[in-house]
Amino acid sequence: MGRPRRPLLDRERITTTALEIVDEQGEFSVPQIARRLGVQTASIYHHVDGRDGIVELLRERVASAIETETLDLEPWDRGMAAWARSYRAAFAAHPRTIPLLTTSPVRAPKVLDQYERAVGRLLAAGFALPDVMPVIIALENLVLGSALDLAAPEAMWELADETATPHLARALGAVPEGRADQAFELALTGYLTYVRALLGEDHEAAPVDGDRERVTARTP
Repeated sequence: MGRPRRPLLDRERITTTALEIVDEQGEFSVPQIARRLGVQTASIYHHVDGRDGIVELLRERVASAIETETLDLEPWDRGMAAWARSYRAAFAAHPRTIPLLTTSPVRAPKVLDQYERAVGRLLAAGFALPDVMPVIIALENLVLGSALDLAAPEAMWELADETATPHLARALGAVPEGRADQAFELALTGYLTYVRALLGEDHEAAPVDGDRERVTARTP
């Protein structure tokens, strides 16, 4: 028999299968991947550096959908806002990877390159070195929390007796469609207002695109 045109096993297929399992179950094991691919568990280890290696392959796969080039937009806050929206969309497509990836150190070279780019952008904008990582981590907290919210039911509160919580009932009744997007934009606006103040800027925020309202918050 000739060799198959495509290898029976490679890192790409392992990553795809692991991501399918995580999307379904929120976790994965190497034996699960092997069973789904129809190979021996030991064969998986010939292609990856154990379970931790697969986690980093998952991180690279999900993060590859982030449009890192948005960081180059001018001014810097427009770039950060566009990056945040792309970051959120990438993880909202695979929300069950978030607990897995946020509890494991980042080692994937391609993902580290994205952080390098973000750090360089903030330093070029004038941020003090000690402020750079808190600014990035705070944005990630906002983005990943909102990505999880996008995966939640549109109606997160179920009121058996509205008379017991009348204020809540009225507030929920007034929420327009797309609550997760609105909440994200509100949080992003507040975040950018704070980091502009951290930088000592006093100017109107630049819009990210023509479809979004101009944010006019100013630093104190």
